[in-house]
Amino acid sequence: MKFNYRIIAYLGFAGTLFLGCGSTSEILSTPIENIDSSPLKVTELTDAEAKNWGHLDLVNDTIPGMSVDKAYSEIIKNKKGSKVIVAVIDSGIDIDHEDLRNVLWTNEDEIPNNGIDDDKNGYIDDVHGWNFLGDGYDEQLEYVRLIASGETSNPRYDEAVALQKEEYETYMGAKTRYEQILNVIKNADEKLAAHLGKKEYTIKEVNAIKTEDESLAQAIQIAQNINANGGTFKDANAEISGQLESFNERLNYHLNIDFSGRKTKDNINDLSDIGYGNGNVKPVKKSESHGTHVAGIIAAERNNGIGANGVANNVEIMSIRTVPNGDEYDKDVALAIRYAVDNGAKVINGSFGKSFSPHPEWVRDAIKYASDNDVVFVHAAGNDSKNVDEGANFPDDNVDFVEISNTYIRVGSLTSKYGSKIVSGFSNYGKKNVDVFAPGSNIYSTTPQNEYKPNSGTSMASPAVAGVVALVRSYYPKLSAAQVKQVLLESGLPLTTKVVVGGDASNVTPFSDLSKSGRIVNAYNALIMASKL
Repeated sequence: MKFNYRIIAYLGFAGTLFLGCGSTSEILSTPIENIDSSPLKVTELTDAEAKNWGHLDLVNDTIPGMSVDKAYSEIIKNKKGSKVIVAVIDSGIDIDHEDLRNVLWTNEDEIPNNGIDDDKNGYIDDVHGWNFLGDGYDEQLEYVRLIASGETSNPRYDEAVALQKEEYETYMGAKTRYEQILNVIKNADEKLAAHLGKKEYTIKEVNAIKTEDESLAQAIQIAQNINANGGTFKDANAEISGQLESFNERLNYHLNIDFSGRKTKDNINDLSDIGYGNGNVKPVKKSESHGTHVAGIIAAERNNGIGANGVANNVEIMSIRTVPNGDEYDKDVALAIRYAVDNGAKVINGSFGKSFSPHPEWVRDAIKYASDNDVVFVHAAGNDSKNVDEGANFPDDNVDFVEISNTYIRVGSLTSKYGSKIVSGFSNYGKKNVDVFAPGSNIYSTTPQNEYKPNSGTSMASPAVAGVVALVRSYYPKLSAAQVKQVLLESGLPLTTKVVVGGDASNVTPFSDLSKSGRIVNAYNALIMASKL
């Protein structure tokens, strides 16, 4: 677990009390040595840049985006591509969102809400996709399910028991500390309000207070620290309360051995037990925003004057609700991939993952099924700051590094800061098991109920790449899925500079050692390379 250091910074010294220590253009003509010596951007991103940085260009903007805007202005222009169905296997999508409702896949062979499987694909009323979770939301982590199963013969059972104990103690301790921090902030706010005689006051008024009272002086310093970090007491209260809610979810559901969140009444260990779930692909609550955010990165309607621009045009988003608030089930993921392939998806995005998997072969077989049927599967590398060549990370496309698919792409995350801090501190990496890197920090996109916000994670980098894959498949539909993967990996910008890995300043590694390609995805280059195959 990683502490939110913005919250610690809010408190300054007080925090230490509790926390302790078709184009004919050439491939972008920037050779390796020039890319590595590109000027660093010394100013903060403007609001417009912050909301669109993943689409910008390293050479023109000194921001390590994917050159999406350049691709549209110089290559795509007014060309008409073919429609590409992109399946989003995630937490559900707000299909009524103003920036997504016009880019949805619709199953034309299904009559809505008639309770009949009109197209006889095994799923009743699957108009915009399928919901394998039914009414479910909260779930355990996979290793907690292993403990709950009592399967002591499992070779990882003892590991799971030790991990659950460690994690539970960690989150209980974190919950206690954050409750203490919240109490300090509330007391400071009340102290200042009482001194000033009003609940609403400005930092200017706080700075003007002269006092020898130790507790009031501490309240002033806390207010000043919060202000220095761009916040108010209200902001700090909301942020810490949000963290506490997350800790409670972790303790009450994810790590709770006695909890069971499955609502669909199927046998999770029987892959042939199908037809469960329903056709409602929307999130069950507003906070279940992950899938909506991912969908917007891929396909939010471009240039409509509202919200955000997706990477790809000419796409239809198929929503497959499979990822709960907890770990996804192998069965659901395997069936979701097969559903996407069987219903016409040419690209699948999977922004999920876990370190335990009871049926990894089911998911690997499904990934191979996608590959065998000319579908690209794009998958997030994970947010544990780890080398995934050295530990289990599911799903995967290989057994002992022998790949079973030639269309699977695993993606690490970049920040907007070109230079030594270009790799997101949370991003996983791996010379063998990660293919490329793409923008994933502070990515602005759609959230439920016509809202928008920035989120960070390899979950955001993966759909960025899925969007580029969709672009290539739209404008060069004769290329196979394997060729498109080749294009994505070979057309990216290669970096050889050393970068900070895992957010650890002492861990400095050549960027070229962090993924198979050693490259960052570039839409402009990809379209040019695709035109020459």
